[in-house]
Amino acid sequence: MFPYELSVVALPLSTNFRGVSFREVALFEGPAGWSEFSPFIEYDSKESAIWLKAALEGAMTKEPTKLREEIGINATLPNTEVENVKDLLSKFPGCKTVKIKINDFKKDRELLIEVLRHIPDANFRLDVNGQWDFEEAVENINNYEKEFEGKIDYIEQPCLKMEDLLELRKKTESKIAVDESIRKHLDQDPSILKTVADIAVIKWAPLGGTSSALELIEKIDLPVVISSALESSIGISHGLSLAQSIPNLYGACGLGTAVLFKSDITSNPLTIIDGQIKNKKIVPDLIDEFKVKPDRQIWWHNRINQIYQEGLI
Repeated sequence: MFPYELSVVALPLSTNFRGVSFREVALFEGPAGWSEFSPFIEYDSKESAIWLKAALEGAMTKEPTKLREEIGINATLPNTEVENVKDLLSKFPGCKTVKIKINDFKKDRELLIEVLRHIPDANFRLDVNGQWDFEEAVENINNYEKEFEGKIDYIEQPCLKMEDLLELRKKTESKIAVDESIRKHLDQDPSILKTVADIAVIKWAPLGGTSSALELIEKIDLPVVISSALESSIGISHGLSLAQSIPNLYGACGLGTAVLFKSDITSNPLTIIDGQIKNKKIVPDLIDEFKVKPDRQIWWHNRINQIYQEGLI
């Protein structure tokens, strides 16, 4: 059985992100501090168990050795309307690298143009979430490269198929980052990812926590960006600890997403200053303001119990 008292909150987002306007998060405190269990609602027990493994490690195990204090942050924009860009960018003060969720060139080039109106020296990370086939990827990436020459840092997960990613590197100049491909190949030799990508995007919770992530990073042997899974400041703080400990960190990380909440679970949140965040222990002193109704609390308890019943932890 789960050994800790669980507090479930629903945090309102300032803009619709990943199709949700509220983010439900389960929090608990262990001997090493507060931790977070927050797999997305639609995830099954097998996938959620990986997030629970990360959460338990975060509550029970001290942080790894730090190699750096402050972590550079990229701004993160959902696939939004152009008129929202200015306000969203203002939440990421000093950030010059901007990650944008995109669909295709024709629909979303205006988002990049609008970013450059406010941050002329910005560079872009374009996150596709694997939704293009090979032909779409070649066309879209070449168009982005042509119009925004020298501004594209990398394209994140343009395709899902390994053979498409392999061929894409021959047809385009942009660096390729993998995210979903990492989780799809956890049961295989992860070093194969080096043949199709230039950068690995690593997330603390979806990969089972800090120890698992560090082991995987060593096997993949690529430069690494640590990103969030839309967690509260507690989850983000664990992601920052991971980023602080990695030798082969690749530039800014996607760990500023707590600013996308209208309110966080703490009155002393992690703060972006001059494009960086300095990590700290988070105490969730606003839990009572965002507690879910009893039926949702029960739902999250049942979700964890199901993971234990299926022997996944």
